[in-house]
Amino acid sequence: MTKILESKIRVRFQDCDPFNHLNNSSYIDYFFDAREDQLHKYYDLDIYKHARETGKGWVVVTNQISYMKPALLSETVTVQSQVINYTKRSIQFEFHMFDETKKVLKAVMWSKFVYFDIRSQKGATHSQDFMKLFEEISLPIEAKTFDERIANILKGKL
Repeated sequence: MTKILESKIRVRFQDCDPFNHLNNSSYIDYFFDAREDQLHKYYDLDIYKHARETGKGWVVVTNQISYMKPALLSETVTVQSQVINYTKRSIQFEFHMFDETKKVLKAVMWSKFVYFDIRSQKGATHSQDFMKLFEEISLPIEAKTFDERIANILKGKL
């Protein structure tokens, strides 16, 4: 099963700052939009359908982003995502944004989500099916902190 998911997105005018760079806050939207599309394409998983049917979904608890190079207006970028850690109650992703050819790394983000029961307004536990999926697709990394990961990437250890 594919562990590093990938898709391409074009940088839109409304998401850019006056310098024609993708606005810092828009990176999160691009990463999450890409992941949503990737879940459909690679795993046939619709997180919104899951939430409607089970009353459970994932809520963001932390995001950490490092901006390496600007993504520019009308540029096509390649977004990759992968599961780097998971527990019975949470899941953590690493995202990369590259230029279209994947030669220039533009940004890296770690995002952690907790599984949440919308009806009871309390944390929930992942099902056995999700735990099995996470085990199959997880691609752990050596770095224990985001800063350590960025330092490794800057040393050429992506």
